[in-house]
Amino acid sequence: MRRTQPTTQLPLQERASTGIPGLDDVLGGGLPCGHVYLVEGNPGSGKTTLGLHFLRQGVQHGERGLYVTLSETGAELRTVAASHGWDLEGIELFELVSDEGLSPELEQSILHPAQVELGETVRGVISAVERLRPHRVVFDSLSEMRLLAQEPLRYRRQVLALKKFFSDQGCTVLLLDDRSSADTDQQLHSIAHGVINLEQVVNQYGPERRHLRVMKMRGIKYRGGEHDFVLDTGGLSVFPRLVASEHRLQADHTLVSSGVARLDELMGGGLPRGSNVLFSGPSGVGKTTTAMAVSLAALQRGEPVAFYLFDEGLSTVLSRGKALGMELAPYLETGQLQLVPLDPAEMSAGEFAHMVRHAVEADGAQVVVIDSLNAYLQAMPGSKYLVLQIHELLSYLNHLNVLTILILAQHGVVGEVVSDVDISYLADAILLFRYFEARGKLLKAVSMVKSRTSQHEQTIRQFRLGREGLELGEELADFEGVLMGAAVYRGRVRLLDEAPAEKR
Repeated sequence: MRRTQPTTQLPLQERASTGIPGLDDVLGGGLPCGHVYLVEGNPGSGKTTLGLHFLRQGVQHGERGLYVTLSETGAELRTVAASHGWDLEGIELFELVSDEGLSPELEQSILHPAQVELGETVRGVISAVERLRPHRVVFDSLSEMRLLAQEPLRYRRQVLALKKFFSDQGCTVLLLDDRSSADTDQQLHSIAHGVINLEQVVNQYGPERRHLRVMKMRGIKYRGGEHDFVLDTGGLSVFPRLVASEHRLQADHTLVSSGVARLDELMGGGLPRGSNVLFSGPSGVGKTTTAMAVSLAALQRGEPVAFYLFDEGLSTVLSRGKALGMELAPYLETGQLQLVPLDPAEMSAGEFAHMVRHAVEADGAQVVVIDSLNAYLQAMPGSKYLVLQIHELLSYLNHLNVLTILILAQHGVVGEVVSDVDISYLADAILLFRYFEARGKLLKAVSMVKSRTSQHEQTIRQFRLGREGLELGEELADFEGVLMGAAVYRGRVRLLDEAPAEKR
């Protein structure tokens, strides 16, 4: 008789939403109710705002909320809430800061004369909880309790006493800590049911960047790793780390036209869905314009397109398209085209990935263009992280059967050209653009150097940009120095701007 192994499943637990959709996503639905959680981070990282999110979400569901403050006054908390357009109606504020405790004669305690002791502070909190019977509590902050305790053993005992009391009351509690004493961090981690860490990093240029990490969460499966978030008017917005394997679908690799017949021939029949194509070449060679032509063809088929501009302004792209006979403005007005200019100094990689996900999942974008990877690199702490981020993003888009076009500008115009980062091994196909010299003129050429999904031409074709848009010529032979970046053409095939041989 064959025995079957019993399957074990985690017990279902009632969850308390944090009021931040991205954080709830990271936690797999919210915080399990009835436990004490530690939210730690340096001053300014967003702990107080997260706590207010948590309490306001409870009020919306008819739950009573209590904010216990040892470090800020009620007026200061209301000012913080007002800066986000919130009010604190339905939230009880319990202040343990008193005017007497702040007098110069009472330097040993900010709470009460003659070191009224941590025990009395804890009793005040217990009294407030018993009076209000809240469902949710935010305790701000543990650093003041640590100072009052003076001894680690006493501090730990009082925190344990609070944890036991809150558990008996059935409260879901956030303990905020500014990590002013690093030697006690592990004590708090062992006591709390879960730990959420908020980080604020200041770069040499641009705004500060904030990251969130769930360090520990008992009894539930959560998404680990570092998640970007922003603190702005309206509160916190968390962007969960993209995991491509969570969105796995079967790509069909159907070929679609680029809108230019000879370019389709060069690429082996067109561009395959569920794949990505890297347009690589020096500045000004026509990469963005080619991407615009591909986008216009998709728009004409009725497909939504998301085009992200890290390098150029919106008006520049629209005016260039109009000059080349590619009118994009009508599609922009109907919403079929999202032409989004972005500032890499202000945009984190997690926020950008979230933006792309929304365009694909909510708006149905079937073509995504990123122009360019060079500027996108500036939003990352280093090329190593760029490659990891791009790998997940491309895998995700491939799984959802989206055609992705990546533009990579190489340094140099003629002669040897180099790239900021090499992601050629991640690309399913590579379209290489080059300048070349022929008969005293500086011209442009394009070739397909890689494709994982189709048989493509092993040729080089001249192309140019004119009033009729993108135009490709015949296959050109007798090139020299293409791979060296200083291509010279000495063949006899007629070039695009030349008359037929019998008429010359």
